[in-house]
Amino acid sequence: MKFRSIKGTKDILPDESGTWQAVERTIRDVMHVFNYKEIRTPVFEETALFARGIGELTDIVGKEMYTFDDRGGTSLTLKPEMTASVIRAYIQHQLGEQQPLTKVYYIAPMFRQERPQAGRLRQFHQFGAEAIGGQQPAIDAEIVALCVEVYRQLEIDNVELRINSVGCETCRPVYKEKLKKFLRPRLDDLSEESKRRFDQNPLRILDSKDEDDRALTKGAPLLIDHLCEICGAHFNGVMRALKSLGIAFEIDGRIVRGLDYYTKTAFELIGKELGSQDALVGGGRYDLLVKELGGKQTPAVGFAAGIERLLMVLGKQKKRVGAVVRPTVFIVAADNSSRDHALREAAVLRRAGVSCEIDLLERSLKSQMREADRQRAENVIVLGEREIQSNEVAVKNMQTGEERRIALSQLIDFFTKPR
Repeated sequence: MKFRSIKGTKDILPDESGTWQAVERTIRDVMHVFNYKEIRTPVFEETALFARGIGELTDIVGKEMYTFDDRGGTSLTLKPEMTASVIRAYIQHQLGEQQPLTKVYYIAPMFRQERPQAGRLRQFHQFGAEAIGGQQPAIDAEIVALCVEVYRQLEIDNVELRINSVGCETCRPVYKEKLKKFLRPRLDDLSEESKRRFDQNPLRILDSKDEDDRALTKGAPLLIDHLCEICGAHFNGVMRALKSLGIAFEIDGRIVRGLDYYTKTAFELIGKELGSQDALVGGGRYDLLVKELGGKQTPAVGFAAGIERLLMVLGKQKKRVGAVVRPTVFIVAADNSSRDHALREAAVLRRAGVSCEIDLLERSLKSQMREADRQRAENVIVLGEREIQSNEVAVKNMQTGEERRIALSQLIDFFTKPR
């Protein structure tokens, strides 16, 4: 019997992992520059957390979660998104008592049992950030700037920032009735999914990817034109801050959120080369979620981004990130009697932080040289009885062909100090 990876999952092989590490390193560097600190939460949570945090009527909760009962009968779920877990940790550990504005980021796997397609797997990876404890427009702008900077650092171009406001519990209910009044005469012609959303989640109809739905909703009233005074002032503040930061954006009234705890700012970073599944980043303000999950009334804003989609864009734009991982030096044992000495020299170099490889398969000198070439070693040392007796080896640079005679006692300095 041959075992294979589960449908919708993907092995990240050694030739790919260097790119992943480089992307993750860039994300961490940007987060640290903005003074966001990493948070790591368990890979599963109580199912009720996601039912409340994502919404029982959403497709994620209704159809896509990996849910199981543990031996004690508690319903657990592999986390399909991160925000609910972060807010649970924020409440549980009273992070708000430690500082007025909690700024955290994450890089983590998520799990959704949906139909696998390009850039969307059943186990996928996201990075994101949350700023919890402030309601000022400048915080929204910083969150936007944070995610934009990650893509700028990776030299990803042809992306577009789109922003909107989804109002609040004051202005949104009034708008929903106006939207439903507009949609009601068109209801029979909408897609089945949009028909299901009409009563419980009408804003999501504007977000439909169905072309007929988009045509039928052309000319629909937009929430941005029906904001209350507070939400309007907040949105103007966000736009003013983004302009101050030199971040270009487009207002898109179709960017919506279907749950009532989302408030004010909503935004997406769009990759223009990805077709219909073009959202690289989704984010916004969720001032009512902390209270919804049992905490105090606490404003918050954040974003989440898919790493697989980011890598797809890197591939389409033919951008390479991450250096090829190869040993600094390959020590070739000239004969069997030199193998133990080669092993000891490798250990000394490795303890000094020098990437070093040796042959462990007891191959011939010629085969070892071929292996050093296959691994693209930067330098090769041949170590035999003569070298051991003289305490001196020839270090050959495999790129230039240059050879230098170096005392064994000086190898660490040769590979670690600038020349």
